[in-house]
Amino acid sequence: MTTRIEELYLEAEADIRNSNFQEAFQKYETILYDDPTYAPAHNSMGWIYKSQFENHDKAENHFRTAIKSDPLYPHPYFHLASVMMEMDRFKELEEHLEHCLEVYTIDKSWVHTALG
Repeated sequence: MTTRIEELYLEAEADIRNSNFQEAFQKYETILYDDPTYAPAHNSMGWIYKSQFENHDKAENHFRTAIKSDPLYPHPYFHLASVMMEMDRFKELEEHLEHCLEVYTIDKSWVHTALG
């Protein structure tokens, strides 16, 4: 059974694929208002802030919140690594990637490639 939050999330993801970023953003905000710990919405909000607004601080905040809300949800780990890389925060990035090796839901080949 799909919940209303999951349905809204899927609609927002479809909006992203159709480049309807404003509509997606509003749906993610609605989701987070109803459930502030919904990791997929935080991850997607972070992606919008990073890719559409180039606001690395807000993006990082959403990625970290997603990780805190659901430590096994793998996607924000990838996006947080890309923020660190873009900001030339290599020491932090290395520590982050070492931690990623301990998260069993993360593809280890990606981590080793990023460490290389």
